[in-house]
Amino acid sequence: MAEETAPEAAPPPPEPTEAEIFAAAVASVPGVTGTRWQHGELTAHAARDSILATMTALRDDPRFAFEQLMDLCGVDWPERAERFEVVYNLLSVSLNQRIRVVVTTDETAPVPSVLTVWPAATWWEREAWDLFGIVFSGQPDLRRILTDYGFEGHPLRKDFPLTGYVELRYDEDRKSVVYEPVKLTQDFRSFDFLSPWEAITTLPGDEKVFTDRAKG
Repeated sequence: MAEETAPEAAPPPPEPTEAEIFAAAVASVPGVTGTRWQHGELTAHAARDSILATMTALRDDPRFAFEQLMDLCGVDWPERAERFEVVYNLLSVSLNQRIRVVVTTDETAPVPSVLTVWPAATWWEREAWDLFGIVFSGQPDLRRILTDYGFEGHPLRKDFPLTGYVELRYDEDRKSVVYEPVKLTQDFRSFDFLSPWEAITTLPGDEKVFTDRAKG
């Protein structure tokens, strides 16, 4: 009678990669609601009200050491209830790693300023306010930074008209810059959709070529 062979033991699970360890560590940070890899970089979604605690942990925890806020920008999704995403791009110089942190908000709910974590955030938060109308609570200098004085609206919102509401020009009689409603006079606009390579269809002496093509 043949002896029964014992079943082979299952192979041990593979060791987690550095990327998996990094993502798991970020997921454990207070306020982080989810993580995903995108374009070779880790994106962490965080709760808006906990963003200060989240950012402080990402800066001070030696596993992350994100010393620098490289950029803060907005994204507009008008079809969503919370239409704006605030995107923070962080860099760790000492560990040579990056992360993208995303929070969502709407036209009225303020996002806590990260000014106390990275003082340079003031410039980026002013830009997001100017271009998107995103409000940052605790930011003492929330002024426009790219648009002109007295500008109305926020030009990077998807529902902002491409031509804007007003246009400015220098008035020689008033010797100053004046603002006027946008006027697009269609009567004096002409559109030429012909390719410049097709502008001259037949050169003198080429009539025979086109005749032969028509016959062929």
